[in-house]
Amino acid sequence: MDQPRTSCAAFQRVAGIDPDAVAVRSIGGAQSLTWRQYADQVRAVAGGLAGLGVGRGDTVALMMANRVEFYPLEVGAQHTGATSFSVYNTLSAEQLNYVFTNAGNRVVICEEQYVERVRASGVPIDTIVCVDGAPEGTIGVPELTASVRADFDFDATWRAVGPEDIVTLCYTSGTTGNPKGVEITHASLTFECEAYESVMSIEFGDRITSYLPTAHMADRVTALYLQQYFGTQITVVPDRTLLPAALADVHPTIWGAVPRVWEKLKAAVEFSVANEPDETRKAALTWALGVAARKSDAQLAGVPLDETQAAEWVKADELVLSKLRAKLGLDQLKWALSGAAPIPPETLGFFFGLGIPISEVWGMSELTCVASVSPPRQARLGTVGKLLPGLEGRVADDGEFLVRGPLVMREYRQEPEKTADALDGDGWLHTGDIITVDDEGYLRVVDRKKELIINADGKNMSPANIENTIKAATPLIGALAVIGDNRAYTTALIVLDAESAGPYAAQRGLTDASAAALATDKTVIEDIARGVAAGNTKLSRVEQVKRFTIVPSFWEPGGDEITLTMKLRRKPIAEKYADAIEALYSPTLPVNVHEPAAASGPGVG
Repeated sequence: MDQPRTSCAAFQRVAGIDPDAVAVRSIGGAQSLTWRQYADQVRAVAGGLAGLGVGRGDTVALMMANRVEFYPLEVGAQHTGATSFSVYNTLSAEQLNYVFTNAGNRVVICEEQYVERVRASGVPIDTIVCVDGAPEGTIGVPELTASVRADFDFDATWRAVGPEDIVTLCYTSGTTGNPKGVEITHASLTFECEAYESVMSIEFGDRITSYLPTAHMADRVTALYLQQYFGTQITVVPDRTLLPAALADVHPTIWGAVPRVWEKLKAAVEFSVANEPDETRKAALTWALGVAARKSDAQLAGVPLDETQAAEWVKADELVLSKLRAKLGLDQLKWALSGAAPIPPETLGFFFGLGIPISEVWGMSELTCVASVSPPRQARLGTVGKLLPGLEGRVADDGEFLVRGPLVMREYRQEPEKTADALDGDGWLHTGDIITVDDEGYLRVVDRKKELIINADGKNMSPANIENTIKAATPLIGALAVIGDNRAYTTALIVLDAESAGPYAAQRGLTDASAAALATDKTVIEDIARGVAAGNTKLSRVEQVKRFTIVPSFWEPGGDEITLTMKLRRKPIAEKYADAIEALYSPTLPVNVHEPAAASGPGVG
């Protein structure tokens, strides 16, 4: 078969490489699909959807957790020529109304728990396919596949799908207003997968986990689509709390995470070492992490280890670090990546010291997903690599980065004015990111153009840089929002990490692990104050956080404060916490406003 030009052709090619190999599995392998079973189910689903009237140009929505059944349903829909897309499981009925109306789908494939919410959206849905139950008025997957017509020609149907057909819709986070539906064609997707593989090697049988929501473009590309094009094996993780168990089970060969997941893994390693009961083992782990830290510091500083330090790291790796990687399940990685948001350099350095180099990638849904990356051994910490081969980039006069090439979306669905704002007449996508490019083509993300803040003295600052630097200093911080636009100094709203709160409280004998209780606890305040002070030493004096308050609630993805992809909703935050923000700038120090633990020092400039 020639090089595939659609996701359907790609799937058909890889499904024939080793039909008896496992393609999709659950943790532990109790549930699995071979490529032969997968392909048979794709054929059956495509026939059933076609029998329901779904065809080229139609849309099909999916709403479910990460599960084995998702894959043949999603890929089967693609084989009809339909645009198949996932919605976040946390969307309300009102939000579903907007997305379904914009997408124009009349079929929803979902779990039983979401059926009533789909109906409550008020959008006329012709067919609801329920994958795990039989609520009245729905059909199950067996009924779906039984809908196939006798004259259905599967091969002719998927071969009729063209490169310029829309393979999926990805709804942006919606930090302001309703989300926009990014239309991505098979041609763009094919370019994405092939260009990415040309930089980051992917082979049939490479192992990866799927744990991000399937509506997240990062999961769709790194799990679903890379599998269709190259034949990776996916282990589904239905609940992110199961991720450590999944990694230990899978030992992935290729793996990526959003920054918060990498930060969690870092905190888990540090917590485990600090609480190791065996003194001999604890001493060995502490020594090895110290050696790793020296390698990390050298990498961050851009200098090589001397011969003695390099030899000590090899010894630490042989005795301790290699075993630590195996315990994490990250000992067989060919490459690891971080994306979707900026990651603190300290986190990248920590894993580099452990022997896990991470390539930071940059991209956006409007660019199909990943637009820049570097191979791990060529990665430069603090940069997001170079543009993928075949893309053009340039920096506009105001610092905004523009991209042109095959990855650029077709348009925002039913949003011609917003499309025109993002795509100019020469085909350049205005990314909204401020990015610098060095002489060798490495990109460094400064911040979102609209989120840069200018203090009262006219100093331009990146809130994301400040936030990441402070977060890197303490795992107790789950999120923070930096304040400083038109202000005399920088302050922050700090939100505790929901997953760390319970273990933290238990370790210190605190009976109440609620956000409200911890926000006023003296020990918590002191720990946060020390973390802010430590972060401040790595910031310029004007950037340093002078005051902070701890928010007495956890911020949940999809809530008022952060999007489902963990981006801050800065305008709603400013409005909701207006009183708390004003208190940060009070002439006196209010009871719930705190200062860093010690003098911040000179900073970095």
